[in-house]
Parts: sequence; C-alpha cells; structure tokens
Amino acid sequence: QSESLVVCDVAEDLVEKLRKFRFRKETNNAAIIMKIDKDKQLVVLDEEHEGISPDELKDELPERQPRYPSHAAAIWTYSLLEAVQKKTFIVYSYKYQHEDGRVSYPLCFIFSSPVGCKPEQQMMYAGSKNKLV
Repeated sequence: QSESLVVCDVAEDLVEKLRKFRFRKETNNAAIIMKIDKDKQLVVLDEEHEGISPDELKDELPERQPRYPSHAAAIWTYSLLEAVQKKTFIVYSYKYQHEDGRVSYPLCFIFSSPVGCKPEQQMMYAGSKNKLV
C-alpha cells in the first residue's frame, strides 16, 4: 500500500524540533521548512522562520526543489497555496481569531509536488510524508 510506504526516515533532531514547535507558547506566526537529504535518505530541517506571513513564506520556497514546510495555521491564503506549487513539506502556525473572540494557533502540514520535479524526488517526498504527519 502506498499509504505505508516510507522512503526516508526523519532526523532525530528534527523530530524533537517538530515536537517543540507543536507545543510552542509564542504567539507569532512561524514555520519550519524541511527537505530530503538524498544521500542520507533523511528528512532534515532546511529553514526556520519566526514572525513570517504567508506571503513572506511563499517567497522563501524554491521553484523546483521539493520541501516539507511545517506551520501551524487555520487558514491559508490563496497566494501561499500558489507558492506551495514547489515540492515541499511545511509546518505553519499562526494566530487565528474566531468570530466569538477566541484565539487559537492551529498547526498545518503542507506537502506539495510541483510540476517539473524529477520523478525520483517526487517518489522520495511522497513516500516520506507519512513519517511527518
């Protein structure tokens, strides 16, 4: 089954960073972007961002390199979704104000496989995302 396919493991330091990110106390927008180290067959941290808007995040993503971004977010803007047309894993977190006045900081996981990526990269990312979710 493709759902259980795992091509790459996740670096131990990244697992810990994602755990801390999930339970972070900060109230600003933040993101973790991940990539695959092909030689080590390992998902590793690529970049971290604090106080980043969806538009700024979009500008950080590569054109043809697959990535795993990590952010806690409730709503993604259309421009960010456009940006994630690159092979990527992202976790995004941001402040969300509910209509009733409550505030939450949802965590979103985004995976994208852009047009033009090498099939080998597409398989590595598609097969590894289950380790991150």
